[in-house]
Amino acid sequence: MEVLRLDTVDAFVVFDLDGAPHAAGGTRLAPDVSEREGELLARAMTYKFAVLRSPVGGAKGLVRAYANDRDDAMARFCEEIRPLVASRRFLTGPDLGTYEADFAPLRASEWEPHVLNSVVDGVAFEDVLTGFGVAAASDAAMGGLEGRAVAVEGFGKVGAGVAREFARRGGRVVAVSTLSGCVIDPAGLDVDELWEARAVHGDDLVAGLGRPVLPHDVLFETECDVLVPGARVGSIDGARASRIAVSAVVPAANVPYTAAGLHTLGQRGIAAHADFVCNAAAVVGYTSPAHASQEQVLDEVERTIVDLVLASGDHPEGPFAGACAIAEEYLDTWRPAGETPPVPPLA
Repeated sequence: MEVLRLDTVDAFVVFDLDGAPHAAGGTRLAPDVSEREGELLARAMTYKFAVLRSPVGGAKGLVRAYANDRDDAMARFCEEIRPLVASRRFLTGPDLGTYEADFAPLRASEWEPHVLNSVVDGVAFEDVLTGFGVAAASDAAMGGLEGRAVAVEGFGKVGAGVAREFARRGGRVVAVSTLSGCVIDPAGLDVDELWEARAVHGDDLVAGLGRPVLPHDVLFETECDVLVPGARVGSIDGARASRIAVSAVVPAANVPYTAAGLHTLGQRGIAAHADFVCNAAAVVGYTSPAHASQEQVLDEVERTIVDLVLASGDHPEGPFAGACAIAEEYLDTWRPAGETPPVPPLA
């Protein structure tokens, strides 16, 4: 694990695997990002590339800045990492708090926008695709979503896509939370109404629905079939895992489990699926041909993620362990012989 601290901006890049010629991962921007968070996220990227059978090391860019300083911070970040990008030592793109436009200075003049940078209903296709992949993972985990209920943490770039695709497949979105609170309806929330409220109110959308606004944490105690954690690392610790009332956890967020949380879920018979499988859609998309249509990318994401969910689901220690086994088996094929395998990404 290597942490490269930048000089011109309060930012750093974390490389997970020593000696990996190429590394990749998104860059996130927030005032409180930490090196430990970066290490966990870079490790998750290593496992994500490995389950997709790609010999690339995980990495993560992290920029400490507030939203009103983001333009200057991202301009400085891009300028300083330019040599890393040019040598393919670090390939990066949007993540929490960043957008494709932030990385325009790093794109070659002849660079052609990938299909993932197209727009669907005003939302970047990359974000729609990640939500689609999480819903596809839920579908495979539950053996179908018709009549199933889901609770979604966060209704931002990805959570909104999860909700829309879940509803399209016949499921009910029974709970949604943002930083402003949580709304619940066992009969199912109107997803179109949620999208419209998000466009007007942002995170305050929960207050604009005419429903009681509950504390954010109530989402994790909602009885339903699927829980989709979508916030920062370590959101499911041992205490929270003891109160979760679902059949399966299908993460949109990276590294949502602590070791204690994962153990508690297993003890309670709740299927904890691997984040680096469920939210892998964007990586699948970026490895598709640049000229591929949105429909072709969606088909490839569905096939890839469903296959991985089914392959990992039979592991005696649960689907997270099964996904780790798939990743570690592939890592052994291209990492130096005798090298200690990286430990799984747990907060």
